[in-house]
Amino acid sequence: MEENISRKKGLRVPNEIPNVKNNKESYDDKLVVARAVAEAQKNNYNEEIVEDHPNIDNNTKIPFDSSDLIVITKTKKLTAYVITITEKSPKRFRAVFVNRMQNYCLDCIENLLEANSIKMDSVKNKERRRECQRVAFLKLKLLGYVSFLALENECILKKQYQQISLQISDCINLLVAWRKSDADRKN
Repeated sequence: MEENISRKKGLRVPNEIPNVKNNKESYDDKLVVARAVAEAQKNNYNEEIVEDHPNIDNNTKIPFDSSDLIVITKTKKLTAYVITITEKSPKRFRAVFVNRMQNYCLDCIENLLEANSIKMDSVKNKERRRECQRVAFLKLKLLGYVSFLALENECILKKQYQQISLQISDCINLLVAWRKSDADRKN
């Protein structure tokens, strides 16, 4: 039996991520990012000044869900940020950089969710999970490279590239830690 999945029937995909007031990470994330950017630029860090994209508060707050791994939550935030900043990119870059960046983000989330759903009860499942994690890692690396090319071609701003790079490095570090914890697991 074939199911017809349409926007009205099955996949209720929101046009915009709703504003979440009880987000447990958003302010702390901003402080960490502001501190890292200030250190990278060798500036003095002031906790009261947090530079960000003007619409970042409205569009990138992801609800805290205890069932998601932190790497998945961080990747969702990265995806929301990339989609937000690329909305107003010049039209000439939409087919090249914007679509690629957005697709790499979404592919990465897909691979992380798939890896998280695989139980490690057999050698075959362990290998499938490890492969999904490897592909997610690859997509994050490709996103970093395409973001760099987008910066070089003036598709995104330097501060947006810095933010993407910081978030990618967080995601990669968390993904590597997850892979290591899976490898250390005896069952």
